Amino acid sequence: MPDPRKLFETLVREHADMLLVFLKSSLGNVSDVDDVFQETMIVAWRRLDDFDHTRPFGPWLRGIARKLVLAHHRKTVRNVCNAAVLDQLEFQLDQIAARPGDTWEEKISLLRECVRSLPEHYRVVVTERYFQRQPIRQVSELLELSTATVKKRLQRARSLVLECMQGKLAAESLK
Repeated sequence: MPDPRKLFETLVREHADMLLVFLKSSLGNVSDVDDVFQETMIVAWRRLDDFDHTRPFGPWLRGIARKLVLAHHRKTVRNVCNAAVLDQLEFQLDQIAARPGDTWEEKISLLRECVRSLPEHYRVVVTERYFQRQPIRQVSELLELSTATVKKRLQRARSLVLECMQGKLAAESLK
């Protein structure tokens, strides 16, 4: 039987990035994300014997995080996130995990390729908004564009990235 500590480390390494996406999407505040991430790891380690090895680890880990996020929101009275939002986020992450590609990092790599393949006027808007985390207003000021133009470019860029990802993932599944 594998060493539980090594097994846990391997599973956490494989699922940490997706867990961070889940927490950042549901908490927002970096220090809250760090706190809940650490608390999730502690609870998961303590409950590792409860994990059903016939089922995926990622949803189990996010289930623990989900309960901690809801408790955090109740405790801090910043109830910007509710169970329905977390359910939708969990559904989307499960959909991503079910797609071809062995690891989260491989999927992120495909996403980065698709963003790099965007025409410049879309790529710069995506980079400023999502990678530099600039509010739309600041992106529009920086690029000297109206906010409506920035929003439209982001919408079109997301569509192009989605098409690219679907094509790349479909090609991966044929291999």
